[in-house]
Amino acid sequence: MLIADRYEKIVELVNERGSIRVSELSVLCQVTEETIRRDLDRLEKAGRLLRSHGGAVSLRDRQPETPFTEREITSAAEKQNIAREAVMMIKPGDRIVLDASTTAWYMASQLPDMPLTVLTNSIKVAAELSSKERIEVLSTGGQLTRRSMSFVGPLAERSLDLYHVDKLFFSCKGFHFERGASESNEQQAMVKRKMIGIADRVILLADSSKFGIQAFTHVAKTEELHEIVTDYRPSSGQLEQLSKLNIKLNRV
Repeated sequence: MLIADRYEKIVELVNERGSIRVSELSVLCQVTEETIRRDLDRLEKAGRLLRSHGGAVSLRDRQPETPFTEREITSAAEKQNIAREAVMMIKPGDRIVLDASTTAWYMASQLPDMPLTVLTNSIKVAAELSSKERIEVLSTGGQLTRRSMSFVGPLAERSLDLYHVDKLFFSCKGFHFERGASESNEQQAMVKRKMIGIADRVILLADSSKFGIQAFTHVAKTEELHEIVTDYRPSSGQLEQLSKLNIKLNRV
């Protein structure tokens, strides 16, 4: 295989899988790992991929986080219906986490004023709940991201370690039945992974546009979910897969 052809194959594999290890590329390209490392260095300098520890990741999905104002009007009716269904899962006295998604914000706007503890990294969610006197609102704090109006970073992640909640309601950039939930923004993904770790029950809020999509950064394996609230119509095979994993599907 010519060097140029190997470069193209490496980029194709990285983009197809999102990330890949040096050892795997070595086998697939039939060259030494040292050769692959040199190839990855050159391809990174050429702006075609990004080196990571032990391999490479795709640049294809590395785009700036979509502004909240833009996400707010995308699939708005579907998100509002999903939020309405999710609110029905909440009982007085629950301790819940809401992420910085627009669907979580719609949930906050529809939540009745009842005894409840809500932990969130979203400024929009916290502001929406501020007028509901019976709801205790806790913010993670952290580094402010203006595009999503939320907190991320080490401080936000560490603050989540202090709590344990009954339910997490979160959304994502994409959901793939085999590969799970994913995000385009790595910092948001890391916060969401922390949220999953502190929740007894993990509930994914995803409109149909999210299904079949694998974004840049992994958030959760499919088997880590307990429920999915969506307007998507899964195939019989997908329904069987969810049933085997004991994941409840709530369609709106």
